[in-house]
Amino acid sequence: QVRLVVTGGRSVQAGGSLRLSCTIFGYAPITFSGAWFRQSPGKEREGVAYIDNYGGSVYADSVKGRFTISADNYKKILYLQMNSLKPEDTAMYYCAYDLRGGLQLRGDYSYWGQGTQVTVSS
Repeated sequence: QVRLVVTGGRSVQAGGSLRLSCTIFGYAPITFSGAWFRQSPGKEREGVAYIDNYGGSVYADSVKGRFTISADNYKKILYLQMNSLKPEDTAMYYCAYDLRGGLQLRGDYSYWGQGTQVTVSS
């Protein structure tokens, strides 16, 4: 069984930075898909960033150039570095993980972490 624990969300002013971490407990194969999603009240869940075991990444247009996803395969941690934060980045952020590769920003991940709230004030 895979379990994800997410940390790092907090309140920050616009223009600031945050780093979210997602620690993966349990079996972690060579091939995987890892991603960050977010959801704010009244809006659909949005895929933010994706990484695979080869280090390939995909980003939503709304965060390109500001957010960076990375993975420490040895420690089994996914990171989301968020820079130049905007009020519209305010949302609950979720980490997602799957033993299948290539899922990118599709929502059908098998494992999800608990959400962490990111609030960006203007």
